[in-house]
Amino acid sequence: MTGSAIPHEQRTIALVGLMGVGKSTVGRRLARRLNLDFADGDDEIEAAAGMSVADIFAQYGEAEFRALEARVMRRLLEGPRIVLATGGGAILNPDTRAHMGDCATSVWMRADLEVVVSRVQRRDTRPLLRGRDPAEALRTLAEVRYPLYALADVTVDLGLGAHSEAVEAILDALKVFWAKQDGGSPG
Repeated sequence: MTGSAIPHEQRTIALVGLMGVGKSTVGRRLARRLNLDFADGDDEIEAAAGMSVADIFAQYGEAEFRALEARVMRRLLEGPRIVLATGGGAILNPDTRAHMGDCATSVWMRADLEVVVSRVQRRDTRPLLRGRDPAEALRTLAEVRYPLYALADVTVDLGLGAHSEAVEAILDALKVFWAKQDGGSPG
């Protein structure tokens, strides 16, 4: 997803991956470690719409949600450097992918589907899972999204470990990536 003249170590860090992989929780901790602000894409969408993601889906449908998501992602990617937890489907939009390539260093937070299924079953707030078997729904989403997530600059495989371990794994992967790209550092 890379394409801009902005040095990689000065770009927003955009976390991508399936719902439930831990983008928001890990992202907040990563932002603290890097002394950056954090933005959760879904929270920003809810603030822009004045309603929950579930309500946007229910009242306007997925297409309208995705259009709003693309506008919010563009604003966040073009703004100051942050750690950004994108929604699991944000990557579906070609313009969002292009903006990520121009303005961010993208990190695919990849975890086994079984781990993700166990996490998403804890809350009933995910519109794409409502009324569906979570394991089957996530398998279907993974088939479509994994090839797009694989375009990320960095891939970090996550297990059942602590969030702090995920942060360290991301930092280590970013250091290697930045060194290869720009000779940079994570701070």
